[in-house]
Amino acid sequence: MIMPEKKKLDLNRREMPKQPPEVRRQNFNEVALGYRAETAIEEAVRCLQCKKPLCVSNCPVEIDIPAFIKRIAEGDFAAGAKKLKEKNLLPAVCGRVCPQEEQCEETCVLIKKGGQIAIGRLERFLADWEAAQGGAPVPRKPKRTGKKVAVVGGGPAGLTVAGDLIRLGHEVTIFEALHKMGGVLVYGIPEFRLPKAIVEREVRYLEMLGVRIVTDFVVGKTRSINSLLEEYDALFVGSGAGLPWFMDLPGENLNGIYSANEYLTRMNLMKGFLFPDFHTPIKEHRRVATVGGGNVAMDCARTALRLGAESRIIYRRSREELPARLEEVENAEEEGVIFEFLTLPLRYIGDGNGWVREIECLRMKLGEPDDSGRRRPVPIEGSEFIMPMDAVVCAIGNSPNPLIADTTPGLEIGKKGNIVADDETGRTSKARVWAGGDVVMGAATVILAMGAGRKAARSIHEYLSSG
Repeated sequence: MIMPEKKKLDLNRREMPKQPPEVRRQNFNEVALGYRAETAIEEAVRCLQCKKPLCVSNCPVEIDIPAFIKRIAEGDFAAGAKKLKEKNLLPAVCGRVCPQEEQCEETCVLIKKGGQIAIGRLERFLADWEAAQGGAPVPRKPKRTGKKVAVVGGGPAGLTVAGDLIRLGHEVTIFEALHKMGGVLVYGIPEFRLPKAIVEREVRYLEMLGVRIVTDFVVGKTRSINSLLEEYDALFVGSGAGLPWFMDLPGENLNGIYSANEYLTRMNLMKGFLFPDFHTPIKEHRRVATVGGGNVAMDCARTALRLGAESRIIYRRSREELPARLEEVENAEEEGVIFEFLTLPLRYIGDGNGWVREIECLRMKLGEPDDSGRRRPVPIEGSEFIMPMDAVVCAIGNSPNPLIADTTPGLEIGKKGNIVADDETGRTSKARVWAGGDVVMGAATVILAMGAGRKAARSIHEYLSSG
């Protein structure tokens, strides 16, 4: 008997081209340029098509990863895009900002040999290819159930809930507080990492499916949750975590000190132009420090660099403990962001006009691991020093805005202001109300918010179908 030849492993992961650092630091265009079709096929052919794909079980939105990759390998990009959108209506977004290396790619069989499949890059390729062909065909709308669902918040969780429920035949309306849909995708992530036209494209697809969108509508102020429940059969809260944290340091109220939310929102809305309603154009800051080590901190520091500033990141641990994606750290280093590791801000010092001009910092050393598993930063006595600075961006985290909590009787709220919801269903303590994403978990990733939205949509559908 002749045994079939065993497939030879190809461990050569195809890299994605990027703008050169010296070029991209001068513009807000997307850094990563995406795969060409030939490269995507080469990468897809490497997939082993495992019988028990661990990548799928580690995907928060349950994408059939081997199936869409197989279609790329066969050159049938239209079928691949269709398969991808069965589970993910935001593939162009997820292919860019989802931390695949910590989820689907982390469980790829090839990772043990250092050659895991570039799942996120292939996802992005299919989404961009489909857009270049004129966009996805709108699927046939199912028979309407007569049930109405309100979705509070137009971010990743809310968009996922809306997409899932509209395809199940329910009527869905999204209420967004700001003037554009997308939440953190539009206001909190810079253009060079996620172009806004891509988010708008994904939102238009939901509208074609029949989702009704209402912007400039602040739930808790324009109308309350209880008021909406008089009109809708079920309600999902995905209002995000828009309340920034600060460190409560002396001088923190000086001009020139921003939350990451404010800094990135200004940039995304204005792209560095003048801000007539504010005290100064951020563009004029010559030296900008960002406090924090996550993806948001990288976004802020890289934005400051593009506006012409000397940009530094102040982080109290070492490079190994940075919570940001390695790709984003490497991009920041290549572009010229200066990292001040093992450094802790102590106070901000201003000039006579109320503007920040210096930061007093303290050097740290690493001690024993703390509850997070990372080594604890320990102060070095007598190591205080002064760092000249024109602006500071605080990027250490966020919690939910308390407006909905304060205006919704019967809704259980956690210690950090988050809505308490069941991990598997998204159900809250209030009847007919579900919640998910950052408003429940605190500031997390786009894909985790989408995963929470998917679970909530499934639970909402079961509830609506049982009545």
